[in-house]
Amino acid sequence: MATQIVAPSLFGFSRESKYRYDVFLSFRGEDTRRSFTVFLYEALRRKGINAFIDDKKLGKGEEISPTLLKAIERSRISIIVFSRNYATSTWCLEELAHIIWCKKQKNQLVMPVFYKVDPLDVQYQRNSFGDAMATLEDRFRDDLEKVRKWRSALSEAASLSSAWLFDHG
Repeated sequence: MATQIVAPSLFGFSRESKYRYDVFLSFRGEDTRRSFTVFLYEALRRKGINAFIDDKKLGKGEEISPTLLKAIERSRISIIVFSRNYATSTWCLEELAHIIWCKKQKNQLVMPVFYKVDPLDVQYQRNSFGDAMATLEDRFRDDLEKVRKWRSALSEAASLSSAWLFDHG
């Protein structure tokens, strides 16, 4: 599937803005960093769109950084690249929950991309998403509110009408 990336002027971006980034990319590195996401990032940059991509690898058990949360807040648009292992990362789920918060509180535009996953699997937490959430419920049994927040964020993001689907092709 071919995607057309529009120029920043079509989004109404201006250089003097409260936003630091035009686009924040949320993705599971092990699934898409060296394939889809890097190509999306490069296409955005070629069109003059200031995109944020986290190039650091997070160690297991590390917390999401305040710098990353601030990058989400200071972005006009968040693009979430849902892939098979997205929900296995608490880092991705915390990003996602913060993105949904920014959507509600700051009217941030959120665009989900489904990379080789069914949107309904994300929305209803089935298959790999269901397995990941069941594992997290067991792991966070003393903080099920956190898991509930992640489940809600997955459902809300997956139900947005601005979704893009990318198949195996």
